[in-house]
Amino acid sequence: MESALSFSTADLAQTRFAVSPMWEVVTSFRLLHDEADPPLHRRWAAQVRPRLAGAGLDRGWLAALIPGNGYLADFLNPTPTGPFPELSAELAAIRRSTPEQVRADLATLAAKSRPSPRLRLLHEEPEAALEKVTAEIGTYWELALAPYWHRIRQLLEADVFHRARQVAEHGSAHVLNELHSTVSWDAGTLRLVRRHCSLTRAKTGSGLLLVPSAFAWPRVLTRSVAPEPPQLAYPARGIGTLWEPRTTEAADAVAAVLGRSRTLLLTELDTPASTTQLAGHTGLSTAAVSQHLTALRDAGLVTGHRAGRSVLYARTAIADALLAPAGVTTG
Repeated sequence: MESALSFSTADLAQTRFAVSPMWEVVTSFRLLHDEADPPLHRRWAAQVRPRLAGAGLDRGWLAALIPGNGYLADFLNPTPTGPFPELSAELAAIRRSTPEQVRADLATLAAKSRPSPRLRLLHEEPEAALEKVTAEIGTYWELALAPYWHRIRQLLEADVFHRARQVAEHGSAHVLNELHSTVSWDAGTLRLVRRHCSLTRAKTGSGLLLVPSAFAWPRVLTRSVAPEPPQLAYPARGIGTLWEPRTTEAADAVAAVLGRSRTLLLTELDTPASTTQLAGHTGLSTAAVSQHLTALRDAGLVTGHRAGRSVLYARTAIADALLAPAGVTTG
């Protein structure tokens, strides 16, 4: 099936990019909810799936709202107001969803599968239920995405900046033609060959919002809700290297400044870990690890993210830059 989105001069002028935390929530949850092993995200999924199961998120609100394939509830992906919105802003927009929009989305979902008790409650009491939905999204974010967000965001920002440069050098048509194998631009029309996605100007407002995603691969996803601009989420460039270990060739030079124990902890934090895990991996005492992590967090080199009863620590972009070889960045 092919859909076509026609463009006027004004539509082309209003085409823009945005990095959306909620698009990463829905696409990553769908990937994790699939029983198949995701080849590009194997390392990440192996760490995150046990946390979600432990918190019961594999059978909660998101599991009811995000089927394994096909339609996604449109109210989960409100239109970003700027290029880099915070998750809190998008959750607030979800809570402002009208009962009419929520029920229309649920009707579309019901046409594809049997409604669950949670979806029936959402239909009957949308305002109260949306509070529960957004609370669960917040928990999912802390367990699955927050510890990795600086790495994911770097990838998405790099995609946006690359394509913005391509627009400046070659024009919008060139960029639209390169988004995905199922997307093409010809004579003022964006064509999309995808059975489960649809874009038509009749159902949307003006312009187009392009959203790079780390987890959408291998497909593109769309959202068409009048009077808002259509959204098209596409796989970002460089996904294949997202979870590769970051280089630590500069560790000796960093150790001369920070000390070997703190540098060792930073190198171990190529993937997020708890104090107990770090103690087991490094041979340092739990107390020493905790003391060093406090100093590293105060210096802006690590961040802490609650995951159930423990806290996962992750390197920041500043720490990645310190550990990179001279003249090499980790974006």
